[in-house]
Parts: sequence; structure tokens; C-alpha cells
Amino acid sequence: MAGDATSLAEALRMGRLTASEAMEASLAAASRWAEIGAIVHLDATLGRAAAKNADARLSRAPNGGQPAPLLGVPSLAKDLGGPFTGLPVAAGSNLVDRGADMADDSDLAARLRAAGLCFFGLTTVPEMGLSLASEPATGPVCRNPLDPGRTPGGSSGGAAAAVAAGIVAIAHATDAGGSIRVPAACCGLFGLKATRGVMPAGPSFGNHLGGIASELALCRSVRDLAAIFGAAAGNARGPFADPSLAPPPAGSLRIGLLVETGEDYPTEPKRSEAVEAAARVLEAEGHSIVAMHWEAFAAGVAASGRALRDIIAVNLGNFVRSTGLDASRAERLTQAFISHGSRLEATTLWATLDAAVHASRAIWSLFDRVDCILTPMLASAPLPIGAFPFDHDDIDLQIHRMTAFAPLAALANVTGFPALTLPFGADGDGLPLPVQILAPMGCDRLLFSLAARLERQGRWQHRFAVAGLT
Repeated sequence: MAGDATSLAEALRMGRLTASEAMEASLAAASRWAEIGAIVHLDATLGRAAAKNADARLSRAPNGGQPAPLLGVPSLAKDLGGPFTGLPVAAGSNLVDRGADMADDSDLAARLRAAGLCFFGLTTVPEMGLSLASEPATGPVCRNPLDPGRTPGGSSGGAAAAVAAGIVAIAHATDAGGSIRVPAACCGLFGLKATRGVMPAGPSFGNHLGGIASELALCRSVRDLAAIFGAAAGNARGPFADPSLAPPPAGSLRIGLLVETGEDYPTEPKRSEAVEAAARVLEAEGHSIVAMHWEAFAAGVAASGRALRDIIAVNLGNFVRSTGLDASRAERLTQAFISHGSRLEATTLWATLDAAVHASRAIWSLFDRVDCILTPMLASAPLPIGAFPFDHDDIDLQIHRMTAFAPLAALANVTGFPALTLPFGADGDGLPLPVQILAPMGCDRLLFSLAARLERQGRWQHRFAVAGLT
């Protein structure tokens, strides 16, 4: 697997390198990979101080023991979400003066640090996270290290590019409409949108978006994803009750299989074939496959697109109004979202939210017949740079473009169900063929179990080694 965060943590624990050496390797890799635009803000001093502290903690761990699962592993935070103390988030926008408000750690940020991660910078995002590409006007344009002419996805595109290139082995990410899973799918990584309420979002809940957003990480392996999930999940302290996380069920599963995504958002045959191949692997292990059809998902996908549009727009409109920011400093498409959110009537928003609730109920009904659902993650290969322009004010067009690229991404956010994506092979250009698995509420660990079985097939190999493990 060309290394992952777990193998790097083991090397640190066993003394094969120090946290300071790992940090220097990541800083050197960041410089070497500067042209892909993965990092928007780098603070070597902050990173070196965190690594020095980790070395001190490692030296106190007896007999190779480790007080934190990823102690000393370099990492990057996303320029949206968090916040992380010492890292000046600006959400890829001129609306916000970088460093004007250096906030304390969010609950999630504190847990990621407690897990041992050493942060040294911020990764590139589209302005306010409004795209499945990461090309803010403020710069840099983020490129896919597997093919620099293509996007690494968004809005956690910089995080995905940094992890795929091996600058870091794991990076913080957020997901409000596929923003973890789409970049993972573009770059051959593993990403989870957890069950609603599992991940902490306080104390400010500034990136919570009424429950559709969730934060965690982009990873190079299932074991890394499971490790960081274990370190961050639970006791979220609002606004929802903590979901009960179920262990993976024993015995045969009923696996729903969806390979087509309708006439409006067709998935390329090669990508549908990868989903079917994954299903056949699981079938060979004794699980039963239940064919599913787009008609069961189409209404929920449409409702999810409207909910994503309206919730994000209202959030942005309120943010600009309450902080007194100058909306004219934003990119044209962002201004259109702000305008829509500022003008949206309460009755219209209520109808949107009501439709989202019914979409969630419809997905629940599908889980009466199956234990999980295997679907495409992307309808096509990662799109060319420039495929999601911001030089227009048609917010419905933007939602349509995102849905056409990742038809089943926002559905998990809006309905609250957990969803995991992983690479399951490569196309003729060496780009990943991703699949997505959806599960009932609280069944996140079932997703890890199934993803690990598919990962063991070895159909995807990381192209670039992790800095410090070369």
C-alpha cells in the first residue's frame, strides 16, 4: 500500500525514525509537490513544535508502547471546518481575512490532536466549499497527483491530493455533499461520511449545516480510517443524541446492488462494472446480492440536491449578514448562493426540509430488504480542471453538475446515513475505480468490515509512498 498512517505510527513507536524526522520529510514533500496546489497555508514552525512534543511523548512510552494511536504522524487540516488552534482558516475566500480570528480547537480538532496527529498547514478548498473541485480564485488551483490535468475533487480536494501524493498519510476533511467521499474517489483513497450525530461538531457548530455536514479524514487504508474513527467518534455533545454504534453482524448479509444511476446522471460502464465486481467478491464470500434500481433512489437524490442548495445558501446568507462581511468580495457563484439564502422564504425552506425527511424515510425502507447498499461513487473519471467554474450565478446548474458527477453523494448527507467510499481497481488511464457502500444508521463499523474485505483484493495500489517511509 506504499505506506499508511498506521505503518508510519508503528515506525515512530519502534524508533525507526523520530516524529521530527517524519515532519521534515513531510515538509520536504510539500515543497516537492508544490505544483499540485494541495496546501494553501503552511506553518513549518507549528509543525516542528508539534513533532518535538510528540518525540517527547514517544520517549516516555515504555517498551515500544504508544499512548495515542497515531502519535507523531504529520497531518494537515482543511481550510474549512475545525477550527484548529494556530491555523488561520479562510474557507478559500476573500470574504474572510486569513488569520483575523484565530479560534481555539473544535472538539474534533482536539480529538485528532489527542490521537497524535501533528498539524502543520491547511489544505486547499473551493470558496466556501461550494464545489466538487478545489480551484478557489484566491489560489492555488488544486490538481490531482495521479493526473495533474484533472481535479482531485472537492471540497476536500487539497486534503485528498496531499494524501495521495504522500505529503501526509492522513488529513482532516469535511463532508456536506460528498466532500470527503468524492475527493477520496478521485484520488484512490478511503473516506467516510459517518452516521449523523457520531462526530463532534461543537462547540461553535459553525460547519454543522443543520446536520448534513460531518468531519473526519481522508486515508490510505481501511485500518487508518477505522483508527481515526475510533479516536474521534462518540460523545458528540449535541445537537443530536449519540447514535448507538452496532458491531458488524455475523453471518451472511443481504447486499443491495445498484449499478445504474438513471438517464439524467448516467454512470460510465467501466465504473458500473467495478461496483458489480465488488458485489461478486462479496457474493463469493457467502453474502446474497439483491438487485436494486434507480427508481428507488431518484426522488431522494432530487430532494437531497434541493436541500443541499437551500441549507448551504441560508447558512451563507446568515453568515455574511451576522458578521457584516462584504458579499461583493466573494466569487460570482458564491454571491449567487448568498443572495438565494438571503431571499429564501421560511415556508420554502420548510418544504425543502420536509422533503429531506421523507427521503430519509424512503432510504430506511430500503434497509428493510438489505443490510447495506453497494453503489457507484462517481459517474465518470475525475473531471478536467475548470469543469466547475464560478464565473456564473446559476446555483441550480452547479448542483446539477455536482449531482451528474457524483449522483449518490449528497443523499447520505441529507438523509443522515453512513457512507464509505474506497478504490476497487483502476481504469485504462491508471485512475481509480471507486465504489460506495451505504449502511443503516449506526452501522459504520459494518462499512469498515466490508471495505476491508474488498481492500484485501489488492485491486488498487497507491502510486506514491508516504513521506518518511521511502
